[in-house]
Amino acid sequence: MPKVIMTFPEGKHKVLTMSYDDGKAADRRLVDIFNKFGIKGTFHLNSGLLGVGDRIAKEEIADLYREHEISAHTVTHPTIARSPREQLVEELFNDRKQLEKITGYPVRGASYPNGSFNKYIKELLPFLGIEYSRTVNSTGNFGIPDEFLEWNPTCHHKNNLMKLAEEFINLHKKQYLYMMYVWGHSYEFDNDQNWDLIESFCEKISKRDDIWYATNIEIVDYMKAFQNLKFSAESHFVYNPSAKSVWLNVDDDKIVEVEGGAQIALV
Repeated sequence: MPKVIMTFPEGKHKVLTMSYDDGKAADRRLVDIFNKFGIKGTFHLNSGLLGVGDRIAKEEIADLYREHEISAHTVTHPTIARSPREQLVEELFNDRKQLEKITGYPVRGASYPNGSFNKYIKELLPFLGIEYSRTVNSTGNFGIPDEFLEWNPTCHHKNNLMKLAEEFINLHKKQYLYMMYVWGHSYEFDNDQNWDLIESFCEKISKRDDIWYATNIEIVDYMKAFQNLKFSAESHFVYNPSAKSVWLNVDDDKIVEVEGGAQIALV
C-alpha cells in the first residue's frame, strides 16, 4: 500500500490566512497592502452597520474586497452568548442574507463578535449555513484546527507578529502541515500608528514557494475536498467527486494533483 498524505495546492505544506473584523475605513489601506503583496484576507462585516461612522459603505464593499472573502460578523455586533436564541438566529442569518445581496456569492463563514460564543452557538451555526467561525483565542502555534466552528488563530497582529512570521518561514518538515492565521482590526494600525508593521510582515512573508496564500473559506473548502476523496481499499487509486483539485504526496517523493471529477492511479 502506498503512503499517501495530503498537501496544500501544488504540494505546499504551509498556508497563510488573514482575518480582519468590522469593516472600518482603514480596511481600504489594509486591502491595498494585501493586494500589493498577494496576501489573501477574510473580512468579517456587520451588515446593519455598513456606512455608519467610518465603516465602509455598502456600495463600496463588492469592489473593495473583490480579491478577498467577505464573511459574517452578525448584523449589529452584539455579545451573542448573552443573547436570546431568537436574536442570535436573526443576527447571524440576516447578516448572511444582506451580505450575499452585496457579494453575489454564499457567505459561509463568520467570526464571533466580541469573541463571544458557547457550545449552543457552535451547534446552531451549521443550520444557519455557517461552516466556520473564528475566535479571539490566539494559540501562538501553527496547527490545523480540529474544529472550524471554533477556529483559534495563531495571533493578533499586536502579539509577536514578526517573530512568529520568522518561525513560520523557517518551518521545513514537509511531513507536517502548518497554518499561520493572523487576526485583528485594521483601525488598530491607525490607533497605534504602526502601518509599517503589517506592511513589513506582508513583504517578509509574501511570494514564497512553500506557502499557500488563502482566505478562510478556501482553506475550509480544500480540507473538505480532501476528506471527500474516495480511495480504493489499498489506496492504489483515488476518485475526486469535488470540483476542486486536491494535491497528494505519494511515498514521500511524488506530488500528485487529483483534479475535480477525476480518478487517477497512485501506483
